[in-house]
Amino acid sequence: MNFVFMDLRTTDRERSRSFYGELFGWSTTESLFTGADGPWGGLTQLAADDERRPQWVPYAPVDDLDKAVARAVELGATATRPRVDLPQGSVAVIEDPTGATLALWEPRRQ
Repeated sequence: MNFVFMDLRTTDRERSRSFYGELFGWSTTESLFTGADGPWGGLTQLAADDERRPQWVPYAPVDDLDKAVARAVELGATATRPRVDLPQGSVAVIEDPTGATLALWEPRRQ
């Protein structure tokens, strides 16, 4: 499986921009990392009262988002962000039984 997107959740967006820009030569917009091939990762500022720790969240492609979330929950995951429908597709976020975060991504069918 190849992840289709990555999202950095950070407590300091500007510091993250600087760090990854210097490390990899990435440029950024307000909410995206961009490389030579265009945008490929998100950059999310965590709120001051957010209890989550900074982390990279990979997006795994699925054929049926609702079925994948239901199966993950059956296996012990927690659905932490319900389905969000976007112009490009739909996403939901789960935490596995150990607390690791994974976004599930169903691309829009043409």
